[in-house]
Amino acid sequence: MREPAVSVIMAAYNGASLVRETVRSLIAQTFTDWELVAVDDCSRDDTAKLLEAFDDRRIRVIRAEANGGPVLARNRAFAEARGRYIAALDQDDVCLPGRLARQVGYLDAHPETVLVSTAANVLTGAKVTPGHWVRPLTPGLIDWLMLVQNPIVWSTVMFRAEAARRLEPFERPEMRYVEDFDLYHRLRRFGPIAQIDEPLLLYRVHEGGASQMFTDTMRANAETLIAERHAARMGREDPGIAPLVVRHCMGGEPVPDAETLRTLIGGIMSLRRDFETRGHDARTLALVDREISRLWWRLCRACVRSGTLPIHVALAQRPETIGFGEGRTADLMLSQVIGGVRAIRRGRG
Repeated sequence: MREPAVSVIMAAYNGASLVRETVRSLIAQTFTDWELVAVDDCSRDDTAKLLEAFDDRRIRVIRAEANGGPVLARNRAFAEARGRYIAALDQDDVCLPGRLARQVGYLDAHPETVLVSTAANVLTGAKVTPGHWVRPLTPGLIDWLMLVQNPIVWSTVMFRAEAARRLEPFERPEMRYVEDFDLYHRLRRFGPIAQIDEPLLLYRVHEGGASQMFTDTMRANAETLIAERHAARMGREDPGIAPLVVRHCMGGEPVPDAETLRTLIGGIMSLRRDFETRGHDARTLALVDREISRLWWRLCRACVRSGTLPIHVALAQRPETIGFGEGRTADLMLSQVIGGVRAIRRGRG
């Protein structure tokens, strides 16, 4: 049997209400040289039957012998994949028609790139809204952002199978809930990661989605991953801020006091100084500084609005090299009012 150019891998579990729309979006692709390898993880609904009902020889359905979770299901799908490129797709997301064609074209034209993602819009019910992605998202900026957050949506990625087969295992089960972020870091050793700054996927948001459950396990594994990356880059100079990054930058929890905010921002600036020593060009550094400014503003706004810090204390923690980003004074003043009310309510409680 001839090998396809692209293998789309999917872990499927109790997705009967949405998986048909997802697969139909694959069948509607303008690029047709693909296979879908879907591993049904012992669904308790009709997911497997619905997948098997498609009259398309490009679709392969594997029924797992026991429920092992999405990491093991994707590892099984990857092991069965035959394409030179691997495309990720969750059972509830929707590809726009040109997705595979654009990504194959990019990887063909950029042999040094190991993975390319795309921007995504958000699908809530039948409503599509713009995704809040960073633009432009250059390879250098991706390298920076991966030190403080996951900038890539799993269902948008396509990567080289040859590189991924050098990993053992493909996805690490011990990194459950952050296995995709972990995989990006591990693949990065084999080449740059890039993004096509055009929405080529609809990322579905609904109750029960894994991304809606920021569990203790997810937080602990994210802290382990971020700590590993920081230590690998900075050694003894590692600022040790991984728990703060996960809690406040990734998780959105308001910073509780001035000292914590000072420690977090100081650690980020240490990472920024190390980043500059690695030969990045002026444009990349300017983009990094823009994102640090935006991050500082979000952190400042969150703690003022929650009432954990007054506005003058939060502003006092801003290093001179950090701009105000896209922040607005009026917004911060409103946040101060909201925060004051919340602080009073907490005192009464």
